[in-house]
Amino acid sequence: MQVLAGERLWPPPVWMMRQAGRYLPEYRATRSKRVNFLEFCYDVELATEVTLQPIRRYGFDAAILFSDIFVVPDALGYPVRFEEGRGPVLEPLSDRLVGKLDQRRAVGHLDPVIEIVSRLRRELPEEVTLLGFCGAPWTVACYS
Repeated sequence: MQVLAGERLWPPPVWMMRQAGRYLPEYRATRSKRVNFLEFCYDVELATEVTLQPIRRYGFDAAILFSDIFVVPDALGYPVRFEEGRGPVLEPLSDRLVGKLDQRRAVGHLDPVIEIVSRLRRELPEEVTLLGFCGAPWTVACYS
């Protein structure tokens, strides 16, 4: 928070993009517990664990919520799947598909993500910032 307020700190805060990525052996071991990637993102225990792993190992200044930009479209009912070696696969965007999106579905569907955030705030040291993200509509549409 001090840096966000414009205060200069030494050493400066550090965080790395993809810090819960495939390079950590403990991540790979945890990831092997779920075949389906989206199920892995919604698993409160596992997603909390892989968010905390880089903090435990390296003591970064910020934790990046383990999730994916497609949990919001998935929660709205947009057909999303992940294929091994290919990544995310989305049905092409159409008026018909957009008309089927359901905001009411998203509320309950994202409960696990909200629980993950709550657990992380309790488990992270007070001085460690928690960063989250989501896919903007344009970014998500580029995948369809």
